Amino acid sequence: MDDTAPAPPEKPARRLDPEPPPPGGVLWTTSGDIRSLLTLPAAFTLQVAHPAVGAGVDQYSVFRTDPWGRGERSLRSVMLWVYGGAEAAAEGRRVRRLHREIQGTDTRGRRYHSLDPACYAWVHATGFPVAVYAGRYLFRRITAAQERQLYAEWLRVGRILGLRDRDMPQSVEAFWPYYRRMLAEEIEPTKVARELVSTDVDLPRPEAASRAVRLLLRITWPALRAGYLRFRAFVTVGYMPPDARAAIGLEWTPAQERRLRRFSTAVRLLVPLLPERLRYLPRARAARARWRAGTFR
Repeated sequence: MDDTAPAPPEKPARRLDPEPPPPGGVLWTTSGDIRSLLTLPAAFTLQVAHPAVGAGVDQYSVFRTDPWGRGERSLRSVMLWVYGGAEAAAEGRRVRRLHREIQGTDTRGRRYHSLDPACYAWVHATGFPVAVYAGRYLFRRITAAQERQLYAEWLRVGRILGLRDRDMPQSVEAFWPYYRRMLAEEIEPTKVARELVSTDVDLPRPEAASRAVRLLLRITWPALRAGYLRFRAFVTVGYMPPDARAAIGLEWTPAQERRLRRFSTAVRLLVPLLPERLRYLPRARAARARWRAGTFR
C-alpha cells in the first residue's frame, strides 16, 4: 500500500436546514394565538393584489371551490413553519415543490413563475406589515426593538420557504421603502383581490362529519354565508394597512373604523382571559407545552 498516495477528496458538508423562529419569540407568542386568524384575510388579499400572484391564484388555486380546505392547509403550513421545529424546513420544501408548475401571464402581459423571487418574496413579505398594523388593534403596539425582532424572525421563516437573503430586504429599515415601492408600482385591484372583499360571491358551505350538522348547515347556510362574507370583508379591509387599502382601491369609512376599534378592544381584552387550550391553536399549544417542559426539538 502506498502511504504517500493523496487522500480522496472529502465530501462537501451537508447543507444545514434553516432554523425556524426561536421558541419564546414574537412569532411564537402571536402566530398560534386565535387572534391572528383575524389578520390572515388581509394578508392573503394583499398577496393576490400583485398582478402575477393574483393571476396564479386565479388560474391554479382551489380557493373558490374548496375555500375551507385550502384555508386549513395553508394554516397548517404556517403553524409548521413557526412551531414545527425539525419539520419546518421539510414543510418549506414541500411548499416550493407545489409551486414549481405555476406559471403563466399576468394582467399586464408579463410572463411569471410563482417561484420568481419578486413574486415569491412578496407573498411572504405581506404578512409582516399586516401583523404590525393589525397587532396594534388585537395585541398591542409593538416597540421599535420588537418590530426589528419580528422582522428578523420573519426572515427566518422566509429562509425556510427557500428565499435567499438577496430576495428580501435584510433589515426592517430597508423593508419599508421596498414595501412602499411595491404598493406604488405593482399592487392593483386584481380580480381575486376584489372577490376576497366582495359580499356577493358564491361560497360553498363547509363540510361536516356529523349528519346532523350537515343538515343544519344545509338549512342555515344562506344566512350564515351572508353574515360570514360581510364579516370577512370587514376584517380584511379593516386590518389592512391604510396605504395598502389605498393601493388596492378599498374604501374604509370613519364609522367602520369605530366599529373595528370596538370589536378589536373586546377581542384584545377577552382572549387573554381564555385558558391556553382555547387561546392557542393545537399545533402551537403542543409546541409551547413541549418547550416549557424542555422537550421541544
